[in-house]
Amino acid sequence: MTGTASTEAGEFAHTYGLEVVSIPTNREPKRADEADFIYKTEDAKFAAAADDIAERNALGQPVLVGTISVEKSEKLSRLLDKRGIRHAVLNAKQHEREAHVVTQAGRVGAVTVATNMAGRGVDILLGGNPEGLVEHEAVARGITEAENPDEYAKLVADIKAACIAEGAMVREAGGLYVLGTERHESRRIDDQLRGRAGRQGDPGESRFYLSLEDDLMRLFASGAMSWVMGRTFPDDVPLEAKMVSKAIERAQRTVEDRNFEIRKDVLKYDEVLNEQRKIIYRRRQQILDGGDLRDETAKAITDAVDSIIDLLCTGNYAEDWDVDELVLAMQALYASSINADHVKELHDVRAARAAFAEDALGVYTSKEDSIGTEQLREIERRVMLSVIDQHWRDHLYEMDYLREGINLRAMGQQDPLAEWQREGYDMFEAMMGSIRDTFVQYVFRLEVVSEENVAAPERALTYSAADEPVQGASALAAAAVGFDDGTGAMGPAPEQEMPTQEPVRVERAPGRNEPCWCGSGKKFKTCHGV
Repeated sequence: MTGTASTEAGEFAHTYGLEVVSIPTNREPKRADEADFIYKTEDAKFAAAADDIAERNALGQPVLVGTISVEKSEKLSRLLDKRGIRHAVLNAKQHEREAHVVTQAGRVGAVTVATNMAGRGVDILLGGNPEGLVEHEAVARGITEAENPDEYAKLVADIKAACIAEGAMVREAGGLYVLGTERHESRRIDDQLRGRAGRQGDPGESRFYLSLEDDLMRLFASGAMSWVMGRTFPDDVPLEAKMVSKAIERAQRTVEDRNFEIRKDVLKYDEVLNEQRKIIYRRRQQILDGGDLRDETAKAITDAVDSIIDLLCTGNYAEDWDVDELVLAMQALYASSINADHVKELHDVRAARAAFAEDALGVYTSKEDSIGTEQLREIERRVMLSVIDQHWRDHLYEMDYLREGINLRAMGQQDPLAEWQREGYDMFEAMMGSIRDTFVQYVFRLEVVSEENVAAPERALTYSAADEPVQGASALAAAAVGFDDGTGAMGPAPEQEMPTQEPVRVERAPGRNEPCWCGSGKKFKTCHGV
């Protein structure tokens, strides 16, 4: 739910399939949205805005100023300081403190300068927020509701009464005044700023101060308007007309449409990766759920065998094959027992597929018997997850690299989106094949290691309490090789004397024009430096 979605209704419907429904306000809005003031220069605009703030501040009307950047906030703040106006500047840096300041932006004479992000989502109450004031005052007095219930209750009652009285004064002055220093590219952001005033039937007012040097005006609305203002308007005299405000809104719609087309184009590219992501995540979830990979592993083995045969058996009969290369490729995949002579006896490709598939599945079954069914299933799940994750990361990097240059295909009269979809699909299919081959290779290379074999190196590193631990380089020898101490038991190797080496000292060579080191009094270049 949001209060500013109506301007983006078309994009919500196209991108997310969501319909935007406007809900009537609970109370009749009383906010007055005034026409924009347009000045020739940015300096004249900020000077006029500062004067307007000073006038409102003198009447006790709270003012909320919205800027588009920290730089503009600080520029306006300097102008307010020159006029002696107390104000708070919020730049979306200290969110908790700034949220507290924004809640009190509706008090009498409050002036708050904020960027777009500062204090968002905080309701501004006319007269101030009593809860925030109570919390601040209680901390200042050092009282709590639990320890000082009577004093705390009196404090709450007093502050609530003060806020009600102050709220009446603010309503009498015209309510919260929202001043925007520049139009944004999106009308939605302007509506969010305007919506701070006139909440829940309270009075309020909003106005934007613009200049021909603003980004939006400079790009889309500065042609005829700049010519007219340059000939007839001084710098400090604004142009105010509803027609001009409507023209600016049309310029905003132009920018919104352009940005929507950009986002729509980006979404088309993202959909390719999104579909691939769904397949990968669905596969990972199936593995995490504890599915049995026995059948899938068997199919992966036969597919890996078939891919090698498709690559190397280009003809239909053995006479047309590179038999030696085929045997080497199969032995690289698994411990194949089929040699070149056996391959030559096969009649055709179909017989070769059947023979190698049967041989590979036999090796897999033998490994399953040696390791154990349950242990192998768990190993397969862990290996498959690791392989998928590694190849998926590499695939994302490759897709990013492809995306960086895909738009250049348009220079070759090719549709970049179609090329992205085609090559992205080919790369994904290649990745899935790599996952399969890597997984099969890992499975076939599994080795069974008993606990005794694992513990043997640890036993070689132990020594009795009477023995002294071996230090230095001989410790490595003792760890690697045990020796018979004469009793038949293996103990640590005795420490051996290691030859000591003197460090090599290198003296700095004298410069060519420095005295020679031999003491002859000549320069080095004419003595030993010749």
